Amino acid sequence: MIDMRMDRRCALITGASKGIGYAAAVNFIKAGGDVAIVARRPDVLEEARASIAEEGKGKVIGIAGDVSKADDCARIFAEAEKALGRIDILVNNAGTHQNGPFEAATDDIWQADFDLKLFAAIRLSRAALPGMKERRWGRIINTLNSGAKWQRFGSAPTSVTRAAGMALTKVIANEGAPHNVLCNAVLVGLIQTDQWVRGYAKEQAEGKIKRSFDDYLAEMASRIPMNRVGTAEEFANMILFLASDAGSYVTGTAINVDGGMCPVV
Repeated sequence: MIDMRMDRRCALITGASKGIGYAAAVNFIKAGGDVAIVARRPDVLEEARASIAEEGKGKVIGIAGDVSKADDCARIFAEAEKALGRIDILVNNAGTHQNGPFEAATDDIWQADFDLKLFAAIRLSRAALPGMKERRWGRIINTLNSGAKWQRFGSAPTSVTRAAGMALTKVIANEGAPHNVLCNAVLVGLIQTDQWVRGYAKEQAEGKIKRSFDDYLAEMASRIPMNRVGTAEEFANMILFLASDAGSYVTGTAINVDGGMCPVV
């Protein structure tokens, strides 16, 4: 029998005010866990926290901060651990859609992408591991995208930082396995989130897109074997599985949740 209950488990989720992180937090609360959610904007964060809290009886706290900054990572983890008592599950989900031609990516763009997508995961995982090892139970889940395996034209710097995140996942998995600390990556394909809404609005304002949002989604869906864009909830279901005891023999993997889009398994 598959048991995906989160009773007495405490999770820290970054990038959780909207989209995938929000959906993951809702899943954890519904499954009986306690959750600390992280985002940069306090107003949006509080709105998300209140909404998530309505989904279950677990404790939900919001911590405002920028995980691309080392000091904020240390503070966020300390506040989450103090409020929840411990961190059993870490979901490194913060990220942005930063793609473009390689020659157009400046040092500042590269550094910002590494700070947000790689070093945030390194710093928070490093903070979480000692307690997880001591308790002999832990889950670290890294949200990446299919660019980690499938580097397409105009995908700098994201494809590189996400590929590094996949290597980081394997390193942590190997070191955590003897202590029952599991680490996996879940790779996004095309998932309808607020990030896509913002991207559409930006390109429309710049005159790059003249079709409706529904047509925009339909065009994206045409690249996917399942012929539809995924939902944040579908992606979050895989995160819940890996975080639960149902996924107790899965570690060091990078799982595509993309409707079959990525040609690399």
